[in-house]
Amino acid sequence: MAAEHASPLTGPPDYSGPILSDVVPAAALSLGAGEIFDDTARERARALGLDRDSRTTIVVLVDGLGESQLKQYSGYTPFFRSLAASRRSLSTGFPSTTANSLSSLATGRLPGGHGVVGYRVLDPAKDAVFNQLTWDLDVDPVSWVPDATLFERLSDAEVDVVSLGEAKFAGRGLNRASLRGGRFRASKTLEQRCAQAIEEAKAPGRRLVYLYWGNLDKTGHVHGSNSSQWTEELEHVDLALSRLADDLPSDSTMIVTADHGMVDIDHSLRLDLADHPALRTGVRHVGGEPRALHVYAAEGAEADVRSAWTETVGERALVLSRSEAITRGYFGPVDPRFRDRIGDLMVICRDGFAVVDSDNESPSAIALIGHHGSTTERELQIPLLVV
Repeated sequence: MAAEHASPLTGPPDYSGPILSDVVPAAALSLGAGEIFDDTARERARALGLDRDSRTTIVVLVDGLGESQLKQYSGYTPFFRSLAASRRSLSTGFPSTTANSLSSLATGRLPGGHGVVGYRVLDPAKDAVFNQLTWDLDVDPVSWVPDATLFERLSDAEVDVVSLGEAKFAGRGLNRASLRGGRFRASKTLEQRCAQAIEEAKAPGRRLVYLYWGNLDKTGHVHGSNSSQWTEELEHVDLALSRLADDLPSDSTMIVTADHGMVDIDHSLRLDLADHPALRTGVRHVGGEPRALHVYAAEGAEADVRSAWTETVGERALVLSRSEAITRGYFGPVDPRFRDRIGDLMVICRDGFAVVDSDNESPSAIALIGHHGSTTERELQIPLLVV
């Protein structure tokens, strides 16, 4: 599965170029709210080319819609093809995963600046790893992402901010941590969400609408991003957003982007920690996800743990110390408050490889085909399309 569309590791994301964290600042500029940013942030936002004046700007984030996949399956997306003149590629951050990327989008900061540095990461105060999507540990979201979000800053600048998503995420977990600010409207289907976006766009006032859709990512995880089920869901997204664009008032702008791409992993090429007990020696916790792992070592065991992991994974992954990962710029500049959330080791998987743990993960997690988190082009590059 993976070899057919292989792409090598590209090193750290290029944070100097157009990136996901520039999108909401660019939307704010289109709404005439650029005063909340400094000169550097405004210049980066202007580089995205959203130079029209809008009364309502809708930011649509399609979870798992990688730029490479969109190019590969462009035949299924007549609406997205029609936006070729405005389309460009952005980079997401590292790890290329939802919790990190949504936090970059909604805070305007790089991963090391907002602290949501992976899927499952360590809370040093509790010495426990928790899942930042399900928020399965008693961690205060506002303390976890302590600085004001862009949605809060826009609300303070008298822009009406509304988020459209699933009811279960309202006011809790990651939504409370990184995407807090403004109003929240719940819905189940993409069609309902698009109808809400039209209602908001037609209502009076200056408004930012954030619309999140996660089913493309879920489909890719379960069936693979090269599956018929994935392209069927891609067609569904393309059609729904086409209808949304057709109904937009003339004083509205719609931006479509994503949080990461995806690669399909052959199960026979994975490493299962259950089959390699030596890799647990000297390890307190394993966090991250199958394509980008945070390994937390016991005190004084870092060198031995690194040696064991490097010997076992060989050329299939890049094994870096925390300091090396920070120095090489994988997370961007790292706020000292968040440094210890990063693993003592980062294991960054090359194409076709992933690390799972059948002793501790659910059968449904072990069965997944599509993955992301690493730094291949197929995982890092995301589209930006503008109506």
